[in-house]
Amino acid sequence: MFERLENTVALVTGASSGIGRAAALRLAQSGAVVAIVARRADRLEALAAEIRRNGGIVLPIAADITSSDEAIAVVTRITSELGRLDTLINAAGLMLNGPSIESPLSEWDRMIDINLRGLIYVTKAALPHLIDAVASSPRNVADVVNISSVAGRFAAPQVAIYNATKFAVTAATEAWRQEFTRRSVRFSVIEPGATATELFDQKAGQREGFASMFGEVEQMHPQDIAEAVAFIVTNPRRVAINEIVLRPTDQA
Repeated sequence: MFERLENTVALVTGASSGIGRAAALRLAQSGAVVAIVARRADRLEALAAEIRRNGGIVLPIAADITSSDEAIAVVTRITSELGRLDTLINAAGLMLNGPSIESPLSEWDRMIDINLRGLIYVTKAALPHLIDAVASSPRNVADVVNISSVAGRFAAPQVAIYNATKFAVTAATEAWRQEFTRRSVRFSVIEPGATATELFDQKAGQREGFASMFGEVEQMHPQDIAEAVAFIVTNPRRVAINEIVLRPTDQA
C-alpha cells in the first residue's frame, strides 16, 4: 500500500532538468509541497508554472548549492516559508569525462563540487529538520534519496573522477542509512544506467562517445527514475528501500 504525501514538504535539487525535474513533478503529483532548487531560474519558473497548473504547491529557489552558505540558506528558507522538511532528493549532478591527462583540473573540481560537496552541504543542513519532521509527520518518517549512477558501482577508463564522486555518494548514503535508521530517517540511493538527459551534453564529445557505447540501447527516460523515487518515498514507514539499480533493458 503506497501512501500519499499530503502535508509533507519535499526539496529537490537539480530540478531544472532531467531526473530532478521529473522527480519534482512526480512528488507534486503524490501530494507533496515541493521546493525546487537549481541555478537556472528561468527553467525553475517554467517548472513551477507547470506544477501549479496541475494543482500543486511549489517554491522555486535559484541557488548554487556548491556554496555551503547558499545550501544552508536554501534549507532555512524552505523551513521558514513552508514550515517543515520531510523529503530530500539530491539530484543535482555533472559529468565531464575524458582522458585524464587532457582533462583540466577545473572540470574535476566542478564534478566534485556539484556531485559530492553540494549533496553533502544540503544533506547536512537538512538533517536536523528531517529529524524534527518525523515527530509531526502524518507518516512518521522522513526520506533522503540520493541519485548516484551505475558509475557508482563499476569503474571505467576516462571516468575516474565521475566514478569517484558517485562511489562516494553510494558509500555516504549507506553510512547515513545506518546512522539515522533508528531515528526514522530513511536514506536511499538510486543508481541509473543510460538515461536520456542533458548529462552527456555537458562536455563536447561526450554525446558522441555515448552514442558509440549505447547507440543501440533504448535509453530510460527521467520519468522512469522519478517513478523509483516515488516508490521509495511513498512506502509506509515499516519499509525502507535502501538501494535501487536501474538499467535499460538493452544495456549489458
